[in-house]
Formats: sequence, structure tokens, C-alpha cells
Amino acid sequence: MKWHLALFLAASFAASPLDGVAGEKQIANVKELAGSWRGLVKTEFGREGATMVVEEDGTYKASTTRGTLTQGTFYLRDGKLRYQSTRTTGRASLSEDQGKTVLTMMPVDPTADTGRTEYERVK
Repeated sequence: MKWHLALFLAASFAASPLDGVAGEKQIANVKELAGSWRGLVKTEFGREGATMVVEEDGTYKASTTRGTLTQGTFYLRDGKLRYQSTRTTGRASLSEDQGKTVLTMMPVDPTADTGRTEYERVK
């Protein structure tokens, strides 16, 4: 009987996706990232507010409220979004949820000073 319930729930979710669930957005060109972003980053001082400006060529500059500056470049490799900065190298993804566009950056080797970062596009 339990498997009937599990099958029913699985079919229900498949037939009617949940509203508000973030969906990863594929990008064809780093130009799609161009603009201003804001979020929280992990630093040696803990979590700090940060702003980031991405240029059409994928280069970016990010700064925290304490004034820490990071520069880097977004690029596509084998259809996957990646980045390399003065602090870390890793993968990135773009998602949309409830009208918000979120850019998530995940270092290959997170440390005590670095980790997953999410930026929201500034409109």
C-alpha cells in the first residue's frame, strides 16, 4: 500500500511541477551575465555583503562592504559556466525563481575563507 502512495505522489509532482522551485537556466553566452549583482560572500571576516559588476566579455569585479576586491572572468567550457578569480576557481550556475535571477558560484576547493556564493541580479 505504501508504494501506491509513493507512486501517486511521484505522478502528481511530475504532472504538476511545484511553483516557486528554482530552475537552472542554460546560457549560451557570458553576455547574459552582464550587469550588476548583489549578495553575501564568505570571507575571512565571516559573511559580508558584496556587489559585483559583470561586463559583456565575462570579466567582473566584486567588492565587499569592507572593501575587499576580487576580479575574475566567467567563461563557458563544454557548455558549462565556469569562473576564475583572484581568490578561487570553480563552477557557476544561473537560475530563476519567483521573478529573481540568481547567480551561484561554487569554488572547486572551498576553504574557511571561501565557499558557495549567491548573487541576485540588480534590476
